[in-house]
Amino acid sequence: MKFYNNIKHIFSALMMLIASVSFAQEIVVHDPVVIKQKDTYYLYCTGNGISVFSSKDLKNWNKEPQVFAEKPVWADGVAADFKNHIWAPDISLHNNVYYLYYSVSAFAKNTSAIGVATNTTLDPKDKNYKWVDQGIVIQSQPNRDMWNAIDPNLIFDENNTPWLSFGSFWEGLKMVKLNPDLKSIAQPQEWHTISKRKRTFELPDSDPGDGALEAPFIFKKNGYYYQFLSWDLCCRGEKSTYKVVIGRSKNVTGPYVDKEGKLLTEGGGSIVVLGDENYFGVGHNSAYTFDGKDYIFYHAYEKKTNGTPRLVVKEMIWDNDLWPVLK
Repeated sequence: MKFYNNIKHIFSALMMLIASVSFAQEIVVHDPVVIKQKDTYYLYCTGNGISVFSSKDLKNWNKEPQVFAEKPVWADGVAADFKNHIWAPDISLHNNVYYLYYSVSAFAKNTSAIGVATNTTLDPKDKNYKWVDQGIVIQSQPNRDMWNAIDPNLIFDENNTPWLSFGSFWEGLKMVKLNPDLKSIAQPQEWHTISKRKRTFELPDSDPGDGALEAPFIFKKNGYYYQFLSWDLCCRGEKSTYKVVIGRSKNVTGPYVDKEGKLLTEGGGSIVVLGDENYFGVGHNSAYTFDGKDYIFYHAYEKKTNGTPRLVVKEMIWDNDLWPVLK
């Protein structure tokens, strides 16, 4: 009987562990970005006040406190009656300071702004943990700008010059040079269009059209700058058609071309990953090197739960032509 009870206890413990692992794998995530501090990975994503998760192994994730308990003080001036649902963060470490860019916007409008907050640690238990909002970096306005200030991503070029890529729909994805403080646009201003899809019909300037692309992420590897971006439609559950495409350039500002040599500014883009038997659509990715391995993170609209956005983490390897392949 004692042996039987021991077996029962072991079995129960195993089932609890399996259940906890399964639950941890099913976190709801939109637009994930990840960084590692010491032995812990921190994931930031779209959510109320910016959602945060932590992990020791990129598999089991724990919920952490949101970044902003209250909405940024400037948010209502950009998007009226803003509800603190903040989009598409981007996290970087520079000179021992963490920079968290984020998007304040209204859906399907370019009434948008990218802000940035700073911290000296990502560990909520650290006595020095405190996010300090630094305000607006870039703002777009309807009837003035034919670009949209959302989906930021910071990259440093070979001269350690900071550039911020961003954008969705309208007249494509943009890149702008930042000041060394990483909080403002450098003067004189230097802007570049890094991706664009042609509209198939004429629309007024207030309409973003059907040239659906967004969420640039620049990953430096193999002597190239690889531009990942997402095509088609997100955030529509089972009607989501999101997919990730890629191009590359020897220069951070472009021109970026796909595997066939087509310019990304002329609709080019080679497929990295798209929906399959498990997911309606996948997209809004980030990419990193952790402990000598390259990873891609993205969210996927799960079929078995009618389009719930789930986190997907895959290792990337590189083919003979130095293009990424997902393991």
